[in-house]
Amino acid sequence: MISKIDLRSEAHTRRTALARANPDFARRIAEYVNALNVRDGSVIGAYVAMKDEADPFPLLETLIAKQCVIALPRVVAKDEPLAFHRWKPGDELYRGALGISEPAKDTPLAFPHILLAPLLAFDARGHRLGYGGGFYDRTLDFLRANSTVRAIGVAHAGQEVAELPREDHDHVLDVIITEKGVREFHHT
Repeated sequence: MISKIDLRSEAHTRRTALARANPDFARRIAEYVNALNVRDGSVIGAYVAMKDEADPFPLLETLIAKQCVIALPRVVAKDEPLAFHRWKPGDELYRGALGISEPAKDTPLAFPHILLAPLLAFDARGHRLGYGGGFYDRTLDFLRANSTVRAIGVAHAGQEVAELPREDHDHVLDVIITEKGVREFHHT
């Protein structure tokens, strides 16, 4: 099987092309919000899209209308889980240590019931190829050790690949949402 480094390079190129070819992607995934079966008032851990990442914000607007609490991540340290802070439209974001837009560290913390995760690729078993920093896997370790959380990948349908390598520390997605709909992964 091809290395994760080569897979990341290939997947990034594919995602860039998909983002250019589908400028209405963010609006299209928001149409499937009801298929996610999110309870009103849930705490949603989201992210601010960078460059060609799948933008979750139109989806978040729909979830806010369902009285969901949105929390955005802040990088605490290199080998730590992400910290999620409450956010609502209009709240200021700051450029964090890794160049990512983040809430201020004094913003109230939140512990997500649902975690929306950006990705480079996914496969039919729910494996996710991230950027290699391990932030989402460490965050899922922490959240799943302390509560129940659903991991939802946000991606273009064209980011699906036949198979991804999986290491012991890699968490599997529970759900993927694409412009073609929602798919649940059942793990045994």
